[in-house]
Amino acid sequence: MTVCYNLEGSKEVNTMSEVFDQKLFEGERALFKKKDLDIRNSVFQNGESPLKECSNISLENTLFRWKYPMWYGEYFTLKNCTMFEMARAGIWYTRCIAMYDCDIQAPKAFRRSSKIVLDGVTFSRADETLWNCSDIRMKNVTAKGDYFAMNCRDLDIDGLRLDGNYSFDGASDLVIRNSRLLSKDAFWNAENVEVRDSYILGEYLGWNSKNVTLINCVIESNQGMCYMDNLRLENCRLISTDLAFEYSSVNADITGGVDSIKNPLSGRIEADSIGQIILDDPDIPESSAEITVRRSI
Repeated sequence: MTVCYNLEGSKEVNTMSEVFDQKLFEGERALFKKKDLDIRNSVFQNGESPLKECSNISLENTLFRWKYPMWYGEYFTLKNCTMFEMARAGIWYTRCIAMYDCDIQAPKAFRRSSKIVLDGVTFSRADETLWNCSDIRMKNVTAKGDYFAMNCRDLDIDGLRLDGNYSFDGASDLVIRNSRLLSKDAFWNAENVEVRDSYILGEYLGWNSKNVTLINCVIESNQGMCYMDNLRLENCRLISTDLAFEYSSVNADITGGVDSIKNPLSGRIEADSIGQIILDDPDIPESSAEITVRRSI
């Protein structure tokens, strides 16, 4: 029996009717439009789109070596599976898919898909991965690649290790916990973002975003958190961070110091120390934002 997981819980789907064990699948559309399959210890070799238009498929210890394996399908469960580099653009226009302890070496792995669970998954080449997807839960995921999760919505993430620039561009309704993000230009054009207990390193963090809350985070950013609307920082530490908050509305409680702050639009900023406060835009009154230094540097 396969199970579809979504943000509301789990749903049991039809019992499998056919089992494949230690099979080699070759040729285009090898299992086109098949339903109710249990596939174990098998290999999808040469041949595009082997599981296109399929439904209710369980896969375990199975290898994918060619392009477009799962398009236009639903109700997939994968455990201990590997998608090699040529299994690119692997899961598009598919809904209700759960992956556990899988290794995805191919770029562009998800596109316009929904109701996705990723638990213990490694994306070693995550370029252009998870684009325009929705209803996503991630736990203990590792990803390396640029433009991760662009234009995604409704994400719940715990324990993400990300190394790649331009992540979460245009994302909305996003919660991240216990994560480490090495990502220049992260969270651009994003909306309704909450990041807790995480480490964020990257230049130009969060530009043009709104309703972003950072709680108990360590942040390093050159010219970060600018052009943001309704930015909140609670008990965050800003290391090697300068020219922050330019043209942003911000309420920030900073533990420790910040190198420099430049031309915030409004709100309140409080830190233990501030290396430099730059207020050189004549169109912004000096009284627009309240800046408090708890002790001098």
